[in-house]
Amino acid sequence: MLRTIFSIGVFALVGLFLLSLIFNILGALVGLAWWALVLAIKIAIVGFVVYLVIRVVSPNTARKLRERWGSR
Repeated sequence: MLRTIFSIGVFALVGLFLLSLIFNILGALVGLAWWALVLAIKIAIVGFVVYLVIRVVSPNTARKLRERWGSR
């Protein structure tokens, strides 16, 4: 009986350790995904500002860019 109680305790401790390990790894992955999303938004904003400046300064170049990468 004592061996059964001890083995249940060991399994519970191992399970808690593995559960905390999994949640720590998932937390790091969520943080990494959030960082990548923020970086992508910053790059998109900079790209939009550059395109806007090109469109104001040189409309012909902006038209060529739209033809090259645009959906039309």
